[in-house]
Amino acid sequence: MGNYFGAIKPAIDAQGEGDGYYFIADYHAMTTTHDASELRENVRNVAIDFLACGFNPSKGVFFKQSSVPEVNELSWILSTVCPMGLLERCHSYKDKIARGISANHALFAYPALMAADILLYDSNVVPVGEDQKQHLEVTRDLVGKINDQYGEGTLVMPKARIRDDVAKVPGLDGEKMSKSYKNTLPIFGDEKPTKKLIMRIKTDSAAVEDSKSTDNSTILALYQLFANETEYGRMISDYENGGCGYGDFKKRLAEAYWDYFAPMRARREELVANPDEVDAVLKAGAEKAREEAAKVLDRVRKAVGLL
Repeated sequence: MGNYFGAIKPAIDAQGEGDGYYFIADYHAMTTTHDASELRENVRNVAIDFLACGFNPSKGVFFKQSSVPEVNELSWILSTVCPMGLLERCHSYKDKIARGISANHALFAYPALMAADILLYDSNVVPVGEDQKQHLEVTRDLVGKINDQYGEGTLVMPKARIRDDVAKVPGLDGEKMSKSYKNTLPIFGDEKPTKKLIMRIKTDSAAVEDSKSTDNSTILALYQLFANETEYGRMISDYENGGCGYGDFKKRLAEAYWDYFAPMRARREELVANPDEVDAVLKAGAEKAREEAAKVLDRVRKAVGLL
């Protein structure tokens, strides 16, 4: 659910603003040890989830990163002007090393690959979260170095779009929803186990008859994402007036949650039953992406002397 409101829904909402390129980052998924069959399954599930949640492939280019091998050549060209210190200062790399994750070249150099992901399509605007802002700054640094060395306009300088309106989704324990914290809610889970998870949301010890604080309420924060204005206002009132217990509030949240994702669950079942439809979307997206990538890469090759 955190991924839906933090990444999937904002991507879908942005469709139609311009030529949008959306890819499944399977090369990036290889920066840490992985199982090959699990990677294939995860890629498939990401594709299905995006389409089930409303992504319209006629309004954006949707593809697997690995289906556009040109990204690796551009990444290599960028690496020739990328100072080691620039990569060593990246927060993501330092954080992973601090947590004991074994360093490899891919983990160290992946900001250069991320830069290629952006620059290969002459991207003007890149929506990023605060945690990825630094990597876009790395991208801009590399564009500056390439353009200074090989000519202005060799690469397009992208700008970051930091979205303040992206929902902050708390987990079952009130912390940020994250698989790392094991406090997530599945949008495509079975009904009984999902509702059981919601009933586990942490609350204070206020009695049924007591007025309850609305400050930092995980139940209210989640309910606001699904309920209409009238329903949300009613829950606020019931919090403040007393007479309703947290169990009742959790049941209301569970029902609203289940109803909100019902159309997406139905669409997902259709896609799972028709894998050729998913494959066709990814194939068509890759063809469009490679067509654009070839133009940009030829321009860069000529500028750096490879053509």
